[in-house]
Amino acid sequence: MPLYNRLKEHRARLGLNQQEMGRLVGASRQTISQIERGDYSPSVTLALKLARLCGVTVEDIFSYQEDEGDGKE
Repeated sequence: MPLYNRLKEHRARLGLNQQEMGRLVGASRQTISQIERGDYSPSVTLALKLARLCGVTVEDIFSYQEDEGDGKE
């Protein structure tokens, strides 16, 4: 159940490094890095804070794609 994101693109557009973005949303640099790599799925609250900071919707940053073999039909 991968959660894809475009956070790095939005962060670059704002001219922020991971440390600065983390400080602005109340997260660590490591958390921002893990989100960008797809190793960590943020809480709803953090996703909303990131979207607000970037001036976009959550869906503009994050997208979810279900696995084909997840057993749901």
